[in-house]
Amino acid sequence: MQLIRGLHNIRPEHRACVATIGNFDGVHLGHRTILEALRQQAFELGVRVCVITFEPQPREFFQGHNAPPRLTSLREKLSLLEDCGVDQVLCLPFGHRLQNMTPDEFVMDILVEGLDVRYLIVGDDFRYGLNRAGDFSHLRAMGDRHGFEVCDTRTVTHDQNRISSTKVRGMLAEADLNAAEQLLGRPFAMFGRVVKGQQLGRTLGFPTANIRVCRNRLPLQGVFAVRGWLECHGSLKSYDGVANLGTRPTVDATTALLEVHLLDFKGDLYGQTLRVEFVEKIRDARKFESIEALQAAINNDVTTARGILAV
Repeated sequence: MQLIRGLHNIRPEHRACVATIGNFDGVHLGHRTILEALRQQAFELGVRVCVITFEPQPREFFQGHNAPPRLTSLREKLSLLEDCGVDQVLCLPFGHRLQNMTPDEFVMDILVEGLDVRYLIVGDDFRYGLNRAGDFSHLRAMGDRHGFEVCDTRTVTHDQNRISSTKVRGMLAEADLNAAEQLLGRPFAMFGRVVKGQQLGRTLGFPTANIRVCRNRLPLQGVFAVRGWLECHGSLKSYDGVANLGTRPTVDATTALLEVHLLDFKGDLYGQTLRVEFVEKIRDARKFESIEALQAAINNDVTTARGILAV
């Protein structure tokens, strides 16, 4: 899959495609239905599948730290989109220039002259352009004028409720990981490269792999039973583990990290990419009166995680 960063990086081989536009945060089952429909159209037309997305996400641009927490970092989202058969992602920097485009400029610069879109799927509530003046009917009219078809997304439901990123966030906030998995179509996970930390876990007898969380806000926090996935000789191998996601109240209450202790793992993880699937929440993070009390709590967490993951 190719990542195109900005309109100025569109090349001739990126043109002529079917496309969709959106944040695609979480790449849940609703998103996957859209992408499957795009793949079918791409096959019929003999063109590429393109997702148009924004960085930062529009609500992050307007609301800053008050924007909803991300389900997926950009890197995680790109990996999931590639797994769904997307050929290319056009990532547009969302700022004043894009915000101030008229609806006609948005369509002409991005869809017509930029990507030469042949077929477009968007939600019928999609708005774009200056003062959000562009809407679905404007898109259809522009499509008729410039030779591309515009279709709206089919609502995808679970237990008669519409699947959405907002619903997934609500489930994660309540630590209902099983419910979130039903909407995502996979366990909720984060991944990233293991970086060096303060190595406090090693001195406590529980060495941790530290992963920076590339989000303004976290969709869930606490201590969890997890499964970690590492590439080993060309295939993925899983390890049971326990993880703390958030700040460390006893040590450092400001820096958010994903700290993972893989049970019974021996080896050097620095520089490796670790995928962490969240299985069940064990407890909220809290401040302990001493390092010894923290060590005892971690020991209990490990015992609890072993019991959860043995099922």
